[in-house]
Amino acid sequence: MKPVSSRRQLLKASTLGIVTGSAAHAGAATPASLLDPYYREIAPAIDLPRAPEGPSLAEDTLITRLTVGSCNNQEGDQAFWQGIRSRDPQLFLYIGDCVYGDPGWDGGADLGSLRRAYERLNGHAQFRAFRQAVPMLTVWDDHDFGFNDGGTVFPFKRWSEHIYETFWNSPEDVRGREGVYQARTYGPPGRRLQIILLDTRFQRSSLVPPPEGTTLPVNGRYVPDTSEAAQMLGETQWRWLAAQLARPADVRIVVSSIQVLSDAHLWEGWELMPHQRERLYSVLAERAGGGLVLLSGDRHVGGIYRKNVAGFAQGLFEMTASSLNRSNASNAQASEREPDADRLGMCVGDDNFGEVQIDWATRELALTLCRSDGVPLVSHTLDWSA
Repeated sequence: MKPVSSRRQLLKASTLGIVTGSAAHAGAATPASLLDPYYREIAPAIDLPRAPEGPSLAEDTLITRLTVGSCNNQEGDQAFWQGIRSRDPQLFLYIGDCVYGDPGWDGGADLGSLRRAYERLNGHAQFRAFRQAVPMLTVWDDHDFGFNDGGTVFPFKRWSEHIYETFWNSPEDVRGREGVYQARTYGPPGRRLQIILLDTRFQRSSLVPPPEGTTLPVNGRYVPDTSEAAQMLGETQWRWLAAQLARPADVRIVVSSIQVLSDAHLWEGWELMPHQRERLYSVLAERAGGGLVLLSGDRHVGGIYRKNVAGFAQGLFEMTASSLNRSNASNAQASEREPDADRLGMCVGDDNFGEVQIDWATRELALTLCRSDGVPLVSHTLDWSA
């Protein structure tokens, strides 16, 4: 048997073409037979980072306020944790790019840069204090899954998943399937909140770049894949999602790490797979009752969106909360750069997080984007029972 270091370099050389898109197709990869023995050998010798244990919520907890955030550079300022705490959330949804594990990655199968990113996050006292005080549900996006805009072709995704599930001490139902999607329901009958977190990475097919020399009509990097073969969730997760939506709930929050509704850009988003997005709309519309809103991240800008979708009398609403500490534009610059007929109010360029408030008495739900220090920036209230 080759030494571990030699096999690691073989794996790196054999698979890096898949990640960068130079391989003809995923089936051309040869290291699959080497991966399991390699990980079985290195796993006992690696002390994977683990977040502190956090509080849990009883299933009968009545949820009236939760917060949501994405895109945290572990090397950046972590003061936003105090800003989120200032809103007194009962639950925090950490919905992707919870760390940036790909900068500095050398293509090695051991994913050392990803492990170091989690170690760095865990070293911040602000994160540890928040984790120990506020219940959390998590899901990943590209930078804590594997590589920028990455999907199912990532050859080391099972090791990445193991690192993720170890750090977050994922529940058994998550550990028992491929991918990190999950659902939880809280509250008594008549006031049940269902939270569904989708995995848009593990089974997502590769995105389509434009033909050379093409000028895109809006900012972005890709063109829509209109083929029937395009896949966002994988059939197993689609069946799971339909089963979850068949369960009783009065309000449902569906989390997608990438944007669903917007057509204003050609960066990552469900618009790049139009058949898959229409399928999502249909599955959501067939839910067993209850109001429903979408939450997303990824974009390094935030906003509240509404689109006319069949099955939603007052439209389907989405709040994008991004980023926690990686903003790249002011509010004015972001709004000017990305006009969007489906967005309600400004495009938030400042570092931000989102807040969802549920008034069970009036049957109203308020979506609010807050600056990272907790100051509200833009909000919209809807009657979720309509």
